[in-house]
Amino acid sequence: MNLAVRPMDGHSRRMTPDFIPRELMSLDGLKLLTLGASTVTLGGLVTGVVLIVLGILAARWSGRLLHRIRDKRPQAAPTIYIVEKLSTYGLIVIGAFLGFSAIGLDLSSLSLFAGALGVGLGFGLQGVVKEFISGLLLVFDRLVQIGDYLELQTGERGVVAEIGPRATRLRNNDDIDILVPNSRLIEAPVINWTHQNTARRMHVPFSVAYGTDKEAVRDAVLKAAHDVPFTQPDTPQRKSQVWLIGFGESGLNFELVVWPALESVKRPNAAHAAYTWAIEGALRNGGFEIPFPQRDLRVRSLFGHEGEAARHAVGLKPPKKAAEPDDAPVADNHNDAAEDLLRGAEEDARAALLAAQATPPPSKD
Repeated sequence: MNLAVRPMDGHSRRMTPDFIPRELMSLDGLKLLTLGASTVTLGGLVTGVVLIVLGILAARWSGRLLHRIRDKRPQAAPTIYIVEKLSTYGLIVIGAFLGFSAIGLDLSSLSLFAGALGVGLGFGLQGVVKEFISGLLLVFDRLVQIGDYLELQTGERGVVAEIGPRATRLRNNDDIDILVPNSRLIEAPVINWTHQNTARRMHVPFSVAYGTDKEAVRDAVLKAAHDVPFTQPDTPQRKSQVWLIGFGESGLNFELVVWPALESVKRPNAAHAAYTWAIEGALRNGGFEIPFPQRDLRVRSLFGHEGEAARHAVGLKPPKKAAEPDDAPVADNHNDAAEDLLRGAEEDARAALLAAQATPPPSKD
């Protein structure tokens, strides 16, 4: 795009793109107002508005194009996102600069603009500028990137879907968008569960009754944890463990410490529920008693009677006998949380496969 500098009554010089129609430039003689050494005409005003609109449209088009490329190449999403933001903001700034120049405003003299900007910041724009600068810091600092799983101090958790000029959009596992001001991610502590794409350890508490064999509980729970499909194999640095962490009111308090796969870290509720399900099944199948608060009231004698005679004296029926093992209902060991987590991991793997297939092979040259 070529720019031509045209004099205007000897007072100001305005940059005008050469693709603007001559009919539109013929309106330069219709003066609207004068700002210091700058004169605004009808033709210049229309040209400036057209340039600003074109800059905004070009920014949106480039943003959508790069967004599609980012979806097809998730492995390069953080880098593409930076390019997307730079191109979007850059085109808007260029369009505004060309538009104001075409209108006839002398941008070399910014005293009036700086004064107006200072007044605006004093009356409320400081919040907008603060969030915008915070968004730029988040984009370039790269401690928080697209696809990271964050947890805020207030309890909100979700995957970073977008870092906008005012707020960052998190999407939780219920497909609900959470809008977080950019400055909040900089000023307040934030837990990044997937920083540098490494797995994180998970703690799952459970309890058993006093007098239970601790070693047997540990072996049964570890076997159940390794049977969960998204549990990583043990290594010298990362291995699943069972800790005895305290003495509760009704039993011994244990904690399963396990290293799940990275895909499950982004779905902590489902992973926690899946491990809890597996632990309960292991304790039940192993014959371990899960404690619960209870109170026993024993009356040694009632009206001179004890045992069944005392129950008969107050009109109580004898207790029913426990059902035989063959008559007991068959328990359904269907782990919904584990299936939900596996389904999400399969969706992530399928998306990565489609992105890899859409990526053209490298050139042999």
